[in-house]
Amino acid sequence: MPAMHPMISFSELFKIGIGPSSSHTGGPMTAAADFAQHIATAGLLGAVARVQVTLYGSLAWTGRGHGTDKAVILGLSGLHPAEADPDLADALVDGVRAERRLRLAGMQLIPFDPEQNIVFDGITPTEAHPNTLAFEARNAAGAVLVAARMCSVGGGFVLPESEVGTVVAQAADLPYPFESARALLALGSQHGKTIAEIVFANECAICDPAEVARRVAEIDATMMACIDRGLLTKGILPGGLNVKRRAAVLHQRLIARQASNTRLPHEILDWVSLYAIAVNEENAAGGRVVTAPTNGAAGVIPAVLRYYHEHCPLASPEGVRIFLLTATAIGALIKMNASISGAEVGCQGEVGAACSMAASGLAAALGGSNAQIENAAEIAMEHHLGMTCDPIGGLVQIPCIERNAFGAVKAINAASLALNGDGEHHVPLDRVIATMRETGADMQAKYKETSKGGLAVNWIEC
Repeated sequence: MPAMHPMISFSELFKIGIGPSSSHTGGPMTAAADFAQHIATAGLLGAVARVQVTLYGSLAWTGRGHGTDKAVILGLSGLHPAEADPDLADALVDGVRAERRLRLAGMQLIPFDPEQNIVFDGITPTEAHPNTLAFEARNAAGAVLVAARMCSVGGGFVLPESEVGTVVAQAADLPYPFESARALLALGSQHGKTIAEIVFANECAICDPAEVARRVAEIDATMMACIDRGLLTKGILPGGLNVKRRAAVLHQRLIARQASNTRLPHEILDWVSLYAIAVNEENAAGGRVVTAPTNGAAGVIPAVLRYYHEHCPLASPEGVRIFLLTATAIGALIKMNASISGAEVGCQGEVGAACSMAASGLAAALGGSNAQIENAAEIAMEHHLGMTCDPIGGLVQIPCIERNAFGAVKAINAASLALNGDGEHHVPLDRVIATMRETGADMQAKYKETSKGGLAVNWIEC
């Protein structure tokens, strides 16, 4: 029997969903939908009189700001993130709140008062993961019919609590298995393949090649559409901070500047920042985004990809494919060997990971060698080490939106530095990823998506 190897696929790292958070919105929605479906599959829908959901740790501390309660309602109603229509989601949730009833798994109407049936427990400690949810379905006599404890481990990935600590990956008979950057580079040298070619071959071991190509094109199109929506939409972001959406105004100013004689050489950085801000404003508003690899960092890769599309003379569909497949390899390495969860390792695991993925993708699309690509990823990740996750009000707005803009600019800079070198460098990517994991373990909990430290508590409300 052939050996089976762990694999984090393209479709796992790049998921289409809704904002504002992959770990606090996408993951809980998926967990709730899976729980509801389990009840339906077991033939127990008709016996359910009450469903109780308890949110622990970071989900309790910042869940209201991240819309975790809304996500749970949508999930219990039978919706997964990729299926939820952002324009209809609020109406569904408002209806549940007003009627205090919910159609479990989209089929069985049960009493459900979000104020009573969703509990934010920020006191009880969690050992497996800070993003833990507990589900209970009871009958009319109060007996437990089904119970489950799930963890949202970052990037929309969900695991049973008992499985936390294992690699979240498919098991497949891969032609080119790798679990480290060192092994990835060795495979490239041994077989004469680029990183993108290695990833594509592995993807084809679990999926038809035409389907892989379709998914890559769909993710690219969804990212670009998200930017376009963000460039046109004005208003105030939800949540109570009264943050104005800036992308539309910035876009108009940049277009006007193009017609003048006052354009500055660094204007290209303004465009890159604009693309990232557009995406993250859409995310903060609960719009449709691509988890890349998380929602909190959803703007970095689309911004750099848009930079490639519109500002690189030799850009091509093949370059886009190379970009995204290469980024998949780097994201998989970070996910397997550290974390992409802000609640586990801070924002170094979110914007830092996205920056590293984007830098590698751009370097590859521009013709970089495997060594230069690994160097680009290493530079990008190295200069996010120690970055905290401290969202004001538990909202993915300040500093998250601008942080994505800076992450995108850093990614382009990292790719450029690597492409101007020969790939040789002192600190390998594997060591930087390990350092990120160790730094996250040493980081105080208040700096890891709790809104109990850092900028979240050091601002003056005007």
